[in-house]
Amino acid sequence: MKRSSALFAALCSVVIARAGPFDATLPGREELAAIPANDTRIRGWATGYVAAQTQRGPIDVTDPTGPQATFGTPQSTLGPSDANGSDGFPSTDPTKVMSLGDAGFITLTFDQAIANGPGPDFAVFENAFNDTFLELAFVEVSSNGTDFFRFPNVSLTPLTVQIDQLDPLHDKIDATDIDGFAGKYRVGRGTPFDLQRLVGRSAQLDVNGVRFVRIQDVIGYIGGSVAGGTASADSAASYQFFGLGFGQNHLVNDPWRTDFISGGFDLDAVAVLNVVPEPGVLGLLGAASLLGIARCRRRLR
Repeated sequence: MKRSSALFAALCSVVIARAGPFDATLPGREELAAIPANDTRIRGWATGYVAAQTQRGPIDVTDPTGPQATFGTPQSTLGPSDANGSDGFPSTDPTKVMSLGDAGFITLTFDQAIANGPGPDFAVFENAFNDTFLELAFVEVSSNGTDFFRFPNVSLTPLTVQIDQLDPLHDKIDATDIDGFAGKYRVGRGTPFDLQRLVGRSAQLDVNGVRFVRIQDVIGYIGGSVAGGTASADSAASYQFFGLGFGQNHLVNDPWRTDFISGGFDLDAVAVLNVVPEPGVLGLLGAASLLGIARCRRRLR
């Protein structure tokens, strides 16, 4: 989480050029567009979590035995997005978001399974102050609660300087340089995910019956070692976007260090856009379809 002050938000508000390949305003890239918290396509929200598959991370991954993030609780992530404060800045109420800490994660559940329908199927809401100070997370889904599959992702953020919230010259990420991560958009605007991108990944994943979504904080420490567990890498080596590949995996550069109780990715909510209809609904739809066919036949006689 970001230090909650209007001054800090103002320092972070400088707009940078939109030059990356993942720009939702480009023709044909509409599936990248943010999902507003009041979007009429939203069919539901996360309703529960799996305690055994939820774990906080430390506030500083280089000190794994040190304090963990403690801001908010798993219950803070359930229900509709509510982290957008009345003053236009993210709420500082711990009942609104849960901070995961470095590499921390939470596994959420839903009353109705998520289905692979038209457009994005669900959206993840963080509480970023603006469009450039972004904390990122990996997103994984499962249909059985055991086998999880991560969305392909790529980070083209330069690795020359560490993104650092305390450095006003290097505290920004160009959102058009990242894809496949949660946290791409400011508070009140969810990052969309389309299950179509996981079709054919594994027989263990039913993209029309996703019941679990796992959010895991990205460790954006570019001075670390992936092998040593102190930095996260993207999946660029196996990533495809509009037929384009992006070479070998890259370290992910995002705000670090965030060594306070609200450190790491701050999960607000997960919205569901496409759901599997309940059996009763399917029966009604089937009956309505049969009735319509019968009426057409009568008219043809």
